[in-house]
Parts: sequence; C-alpha cells; structure tokens
Amino acid sequence: MAFLKTIDRNTPQDLAIHCIVDNYATPTHKKEEVQRWRRRHPRFHFHFIPSSWLNLVERWFAQITSRRIRRGVFHSVAELEKAIMDYIEHHNPDPKPFAWTKSANDIVRKAKRGKAMLETLL
Repeated sequence: MAFLKTIDRNTPQDLAIHCIVDNYATPTHKKEEVQRWRRRHPRFHFHFIPSSWLNLVERWFAQITSRRIRRGVFHSVAELEKAIMDYIEHHNPDPKPFAWTKSANDIVRKAKRGKAMLETLL
C-alpha cells in the first residue's frame, strides 16, 4: 500500500490512475483492507491483465535495458529518457515481434477468467 500512497500523493488530484496488475488470480485484492482502501481512492482503477500479456511487455523493457540502458552512463533523468527514446526511434523502423508461446484459445480462455474475476470486484 505504501507504493500506492506515494503515487496518490505525487499525482495531481484531478487525474485518474490506472494500475495494470498481473496477479488477478491471487486473493489479495479481495481482502477487506484492500477493498476499504480502494473505496477511499476511487480515482484508482485496477485492470487485471493475464500475465502472459504482460510478459511480452516485460521482455521489451528487458531488451531496452540490456541493449541500451546497461551500456550507458546517465547524469540526469533527461539523459536516460533521451537514451530510451533514441533506442525506440532506432528500433521502430525494423521491429521484430515477440512470438507468443500460447495458442490464441489459451490466451482467450485466460482473459475470460480474468474478466470474470474482475467482475466479482464490481
């Protein structure tokens, strides 16, 4: 909860906050303490996404880290941001898609389970 409190304090109050969560199957979000916090913070919107979807995003960030960030020295956030944007700019003209290892049916089944779980929270 400390992480969410930090985000809440440091984000302008007029903005909604969308949290993408890959652990939709764990019971943590059903605990009364969590439910109370969510009721008190209605601008937070949680989206429980199958971890197989997020794994590809994580792979992409790992690729940026291994191919660009780890090799650099950055003296400011602006320098780091520029390095990331430069990497993206050079990567985008010839992108290589990540290959799914699960079938479309497996992914759709898992997405439906996630949606059903999310609907129990509403």
